[in-house]
Amino acid sequence: MILVTGGTGLVGAHLLLHLLENGEKNLRAIYRDSKHIEKTKALFELYKKSDLFSVIKWIEADILDVPSLEIAFNNVGYVYHCAGFISFNPNDEDQLRKVNIEGTANIVNFCIDKKVTKLCHVSSIAALGNLAQNQTIVTEETEWNPEVLHSDYAISKYGAEMEVWRGHQEGLQVVIVNPGVIFGPGFWNQGSGEFFTSIKKGFPCYTNGSTGYVSVIDVVKIMNQLMKLDCSGERFILISENITYKNIILKIATKINAKPPKLEAKPWLINLAWKLDWFSSKILKTKRKISRHGAISLQNSDEISNKKIKTYLNYSFEGIDSYLDKIVIYLKK
Repeated sequence: MILVTGGTGLVGAHLLLHLLENGEKNLRAIYRDSKHIEKTKALFELYKKSDLFSVIKWIEADILDVPSLEIAFNNVGYVYHCAGFISFNPNDEDQLRKVNIEGTANIVNFCIDKKVTKLCHVSSIAALGNLAQNQTIVTEETEWNPEVLHSDYAISKYGAEMEVWRGHQEGLQVVIVNPGVIFGPGFWNQGSGEFFTSIKKGFPCYTNGSTGYVSVIDVVKIMNQLMKLDCSGERFILISENITYKNIILKIATKINAKPPKLEAKPWLINLAWKLDWFSSKILKTKRKISRHGAISLQNSDEISNKKIKTYLNYSFEGIDSYLDKIVIYLKK
């Protein structure tokens, strides 16, 4: 039996579909609220694969609720841990640590206790290390520097990885994937889906920082391949390419016929923005829109390498430009 956590999210839902399309029959997915299952069902309908949806065995459980996980892990051999909390709001620090670190610790503990064969953990490029002065490219071996300012989200994902490595030291077979910004259809109001809805409304400006992007299809394909191979104790960066924020916004704006931004947000303007946002959140009790770390990341242009996974699997990623064309087709539907 295969267990998927986060089956009602972008990666988990696409993973369930990919596994079913490739002949898996014993699939179990956990959910916290039954209405969230409808998002996964809608995704299957979007791909015209509604007939496969009924094969999934849904179990009501929460990665923070140990008793519910006892039922979910019954007779499970392989686990894909896709569940997690994504937020760059500094006010969400406690929830980020609880869900991403404590929740992952619970999954690891059950994998060990139930003698699960292998665990695949979905991390993030946010958990990668920091370049030293003599380094130019971020890889899986780049060391995490605790003296560098990190977002609460990054710290929580790094902490989650530490729990997975603990499990590996205790004998659990594990593999970690670190995807970049994941593009995929069906989840337009969360995660990367907000790129499209925000740009459609009109993006006021752009920055010349950059990050790595990848299609959700590449992510789930690679996860499945790594679970089938005799591969353990490894982590892999999953990105198709590094693209500046300016170029990705212009690409999407052009494809969805939205008005492209013409104003570059200079560093001084970004720094002013996060300070004003902090001030207004304190005075008006509004939700934070940009943090100090967020301002820094918008200006960051470190190159991220995908060489390890490409070599390990002899894998070729789909180009982001061509994949965006496919997403736009689904968006129009």
